[in-house]
This record gives sequence, structure tokens and C-alpha cells, in this order.
Amino acid sequence: MTNKTSYLIGLIGSGIGGSLTPAMHEKEGSTLGLNYVYRRIDLQALGLDPSALPDLLDAAERMGYDGLNITYPCKQSVIPLLDDLDPDARALGAVNTVVLKDGKRIGYNTDGSGFARAFQRGLPGAPMERVVQLGAGGAGAAVAHAALTMGARTLTLFDSDAARAASLAAELAARFPDRVVTSGGDLRETLASASGLIHATPTGMAKLPGLPLPADYLHKELWLAEIVYFPLETELLKAAKALGCRTVSGGGMAVCQAVDALRIFTGREPDAERMFAHFQTLLER
Repeated sequence: MTNKTSYLIGLIGSGIGGSLTPAMHEKEGSTLGLNYVYRRIDLQALGLDPSALPDLLDAAERMGYDGLNITYPCKQSVIPLLDDLDPDARALGAVNTVVLKDGKRIGYNTDGSGFARAFQRGLPGAPMERVVQLGAGGAGAAVAHAALTMGARTLTLFDSDAARAASLAAELAARFPDRVVTSGGDLRETLASASGLIHATPTGMAKLPGLPLPADYLHKELWLAEIVYFPLETELLKAAKALGCRTVSGGGMAVCQAVDALRIFTGREPDAERMFAHFQTLLER
């Protein structure tokens, strides 16, 4: 535990004007008795792209930032600019949290740990024999790794880019040699015998409404873990709930990755339930 009480944190990403992360961090930081300031550094608003990352990290260090959260489209491109990576970030090849301390930049990934914590909170005891995941992008890689860490025996990945799903499946199979990790095939058939479905594509977001698969592929024996949280109740969640499936919304991962990042930045233990309650009030606004 550190004696430090003032923190300046930033979020680097594109199109992050609606992000609830700054408000969650500032409120919890304040409740923990910290002077905690969290700023957005929005590439889209600044007319920049990821090629500006080296300058932005230099500027953040000069201005005394203590840390940065990193989101789309910079989670991979930030890695060559860092001095070290924690094991999860190294395994995933993606960083969403950077600590700036003593002239060093250390990268972490709290997407996977955030998903795992939210899953265990929302779906305790869910069977993990046969899991299907839609989406093999940056967040999908973290979530798939977390699912295997939590005990998924068989994991089948589907993505609109079949090569991306195959590549991620091969990486995960090498990392978890005692599990069966594959990609592609007949989605309907694979889901028919599955224990659960993880949804890790952008479909269902306010700006990309709709379902990522035909609703009649779902069945009541499936649990569903969603990672989209804006809106909190996606079309997919509604369809799964209507069948009587056990579900967990994407809000859990949004909050839990913020809980883990705040702990990394400050060394203090955030109150996850308090952050969930605050997150709900932010969504209702």
C-alpha cells in the first residue's frame, strides 16, 4: 500500500466520448480518499490515429500522468512502446492498462481478469464442458483466455474473419494443451450441444444494433455471457432471457476491468459492489 494520494490517469482510444470508465474511476478514487483525476485522450476528437501513440505517451510522462488505460484501436500498437509486460498482457498480446512510474512503462491487461470476475459473480457454478465464443478480436482473445483459465474443456471460436478465429484457436491450443480449442464449423450444430455461449463481437451495441446469430440457434440449456454493455440489455440478452437461459450482461466486465485497473494504478482495493452500483446510476442517466 502506497502513501501517495494524488493520481492523474488518462484513457487513450478513438471515439471514447461516451466511455463511463472516467466517471467510475473518479468516483471510486474519491470514495477511497484519493485526489483522482481521469482524463479522456480521444484520437478521433484530436484528429489523430495510433501513429500518434509514441508522442502521446511521451507527453503523458512529461505531464506527470501516473497511468493510462488503452482501448480500441491501440491495445496492440502500444506494446512496442512499453518497457515491460505483466504475464497476462504478454500471453494475450494486448494491453489495456499502462503504469507510468520511475521512468518505466509497464503494460497490463485487465480485460480477461475483469471478464472472469464478472462471470463468477453473475454465473456461479456455470458448466464449462463445451463453450462457444463469437468474436476473436482483441477483447475476444482476452475473454477466450479467461474462459479456459476458468475451466472450459472445449472451446469453439467463430468470427466473421475465419482466419482470425483459426489463428487465435491455434495460439490458445498451444497455451492450454490439455483443452480442445477449435474454430469454425456449423454454428447451429455446435451450439445445440454447448453448455454456454460467450458473445465478444460489437453486434448489439447502440451503434451496431441487432443479433449476432439467428435467435432460434439459442436453447434454454445454454448460459450466455455478453460483453457489450451499451445498451446493457442487448437484443441477444433479451432473446436468451426469454428462453430462460442464465445470463450475465457486459456491464460486469466493464466494471471489473475498471476495478482491476484502479487497483493496479493505486495499490488500493476498490469496492467492486460499490462500483457496480455507481455504474448502474451512470447507465440510467
